[in-house]
Amino acid sequence: MEVKKITVIGAGTMGAGIAQVCCESGFETIIFDKFPESIKNGLEKINKFWDKGISKGKTTAEQKEIWSSLLNTSENLSSAVANADLVIEAVPEIINLKIEIFQELDQLTKTTCILATNTSSLSITKIAKSTKNPKRVIGMHFFNPVPLMKLLEIIKHEEISTNTIDIIKKIATSMNKTPIIVKDSPGFATSRLGVVLGNEAIKMLAEGVASASDIDYAMNLGYRHPMGPLELSDLVGLDVRRDILIGLAEATGDNSYLPHPLLEKLVNNGELGKKTNKGIYNWENGIKSERKDLI
Repeated sequence: MEVKKITVIGAGTMGAGIAQVCCESGFETIIFDKFPESIKNGLEKINKFWDKGISKGKTTAEQKEIWSSLLNTSENLSSAVANADLVIEAVPEIINLKIEIFQELDQLTKTTCILATNTSSLSITKIAKSTKNPKRVIGMHFFNPVPLMKLLEIIKHEEISTNTIDIIKKIATSMNKTPIIVKDSPGFATSRLGVVLGNEAIKMLAEGVASASDIDYAMNLGYRHPMGPLELSDLVGLDVRRDILIGLAEATGDNSYLPHPLLEKLVNNGELGKKTNKGIYNWENGIKSERKDLI
């Protein structure tokens, strides 16, 4: 099957980024969101990215015109997915919400349409089994910011067809992504490693082992990580990191995965990282600075 039309469910940060790379890769793309304001914000993010590329001479106005012609929006799920060859769901990490959406997609899409979920930790198996045809359900874990991050984690489950995996691998390559194949297990590969490192870094910060910036520099310079675990946690969202850790603890029965009390405290205070201008660091005007009041 050749994929020509892609529908992205959700116009948030991840959904907008996924839709952007779909257009840039030559796919006819529809962004669906039931909230008009979300669609507006998503389109603004995409256009801002393209305009910035033009201003820096990395892309051209002609390219933006071509990409824009491939992008459409919809507030009606039925019409948005009716002719799609691939649907990529990118809604919040709530398993019941995703299952509800996939059960709708099961009824509204062509039987040949592949149904993908962009999740960083939720069970692909549970989502797939909620549909009548699990063979066409797959995990596509993109990374933020989607247009810049090369990795695409493809998650398979026991009932998936090899054809579905092969098609998604080809799409990943066409999107200029490097795919890795991971079996459906708690936290997959990237989230499981990433959140454990971040949680341990927060524990070290709470214990006064070193400042947040020095812990991050240790990984930047000592292990050649492009971004330290604390800065990355702020970028991803401390609430997202907390929820993944709780999910890992529940799925494995291993309480060592539970979020450190400092992480819980920050989330409960609404200090979620860069998106709220405060987390492990201060992020006023998007500029990172050390917090002196944290410990």
